[in-house]
Amino acid sequence: MRKTIFVILSRIPYPLEKGDKLRAFYQIRELSRHHELIICALSDEKPHILAHRELGKYSKNIYFFRLRRCGIIFSLGGAVFSGKPFQTAYFFSKRIRRNIISLIDKHKPDHIFCQLIRTAEYATGVNIDKTIDYQDVFSEGLRRRLEFAPWYLKPLLSAEFRRVKRYERTVFDLFDKKTIISYPDRDKIPHPGRDSITVIPNGVDTNFFRPENLDKEFDILFTGNMAYPPNVDGAEFLVKEIMPLVWRDFPETRVVIAGANPAPGVRALEGRNVIITGWVDDIREYYWRSRIFVAPMRIGTGLQNKVLEAMATRLPCITSPLANAALRAKDGKQVLIGSDKGEYAQHILSLLKDKDLGRYLGEEGYSFVLDGFNWKSTSGKLESVITG
Repeated sequence: MRKTIFVILSRIPYPLEKGDKLRAFYQIRELSRHHELIICALSDEKPHILAHRELGKYSKNIYFFRLRRCGIIFSLGGAVFSGKPFQTAYFFSKRIRRNIISLIDKHKPDHIFCQLIRTAEYATGVNIDKTIDYQDVFSEGLRRRLEFAPWYLKPLLSAEFRRVKRYERTVFDLFDKKTIISYPDRDKIPHPGRDSITVIPNGVDTNFFRPENLDKEFDILFTGNMAYPPNVDGAEFLVKEIMPLVWRDFPETRVVIAGANPAPGVRALEGRNVIITGWVDDIREYYWRSRIFVAPMRIGTGLQNKVLEAMATRLPCITSPLANAALRAKDGKQVLIGSDKGEYAQHILSLLKDKDLGRYLGEEGYSFVLDGFNWKSTSGKLESVITG
């Protein structure tokens, strides 16, 4: 049965340089095949020139709402006293809520779909069947960041951790249906009814991310939004701690870190054998021209899209137990798992020395993605939640 679905997003899902944008874009694409969508997206910056056109392929009703700097500051100040998470306050505006409520009254949707707890305030109190996509467990990500944060950030992160954990529990009871990206994330939601949350993993566009036999220019690749703290930590861990062990045996090994908005700490890693690209127009070029993909994630939550994309291009992948907890790939067959810098270095050296091992892992990882992570099947599961 065709439904009208009102979608509320904390970011405009284009371009696709962040995980929440990627998830939103492909879920919108798949849901639009059978349902009418009204898309409302917030933004604290000027929308990309192509954003409206790209989303217009899937909906004729698209609304972008600009978060004003003065409003953000005012809302963050109010959060000090309200006890709500700062990241929720950052994305909330009474002005925008009034506009969204007016649009809900106008379109009279059958269902409201909110992505991330950041958007929950825009749908609370609305008496329409609604779903919240937690996507990740933000509180768990903050807890892990606390372990590696400098001392002067710990009090702020600790306070935000408590606020987010409390809010994740509160939000659960405000929505009729709940989704999340992985079973490990679901198990961390601080609510006794967590088992009722539907796990909907991300997928990969395997027509876009596909194998290509191009000349290899780089030995090691790591990708992602390089302003995102877990990626910053992963890049620094790779270059500062893992690679010196590899360079002892293979001093000419080249590392490329490809992704938008590299933080100063990431920029500082650039050197003779380390390339920092910043934004690239087509990330596939780096997958196709690299020998090994390494994602040494120590903090963060959710499903690592970067690993799925690398597998879809038939790259042999090395990652952490943390990242693989959501993937559930088989260690030694579909992926290699490193628990410390020594294990990562040994895996890299094994793949540099043994090309047959690399081909085997690449093929098995490729099959793993094709079988279990495509957007049509994962978004079909979301459609069942919404229409059920």
